[in-house]
Amino acid sequence: MHIIWTIIVGFVIGVVAKFFHPGRDNMGFIMTTLLGIGGSVVATFLGQALGLYQAGSTAGFIGAVIGAIILLVIYGALRK
Repeated sequence: MHIIWTIIVGFVIGVVAKFFHPGRDNMGFIMTTLLGIGGSVVATFLGQALGLYQAGSTAGFIGAVIGAIILLVIYGALRK
């Protein structure tokens, strides 16, 4: 059940990141989910390693969205 929850949260974070990122990105469901999961993992690891927030805090969700936006920008730059 943990994997399914991670995929669902990753998809939500990916959708939110695409909403806040300016421009048009043609990505499917799988790429959006992978982008959200990647942003979530990177932001959670860095935020907790730097002591910015604890596990399960609201700042973690915000950090995950910011991490996904950064991954979206990098993905868009590499795709061009």
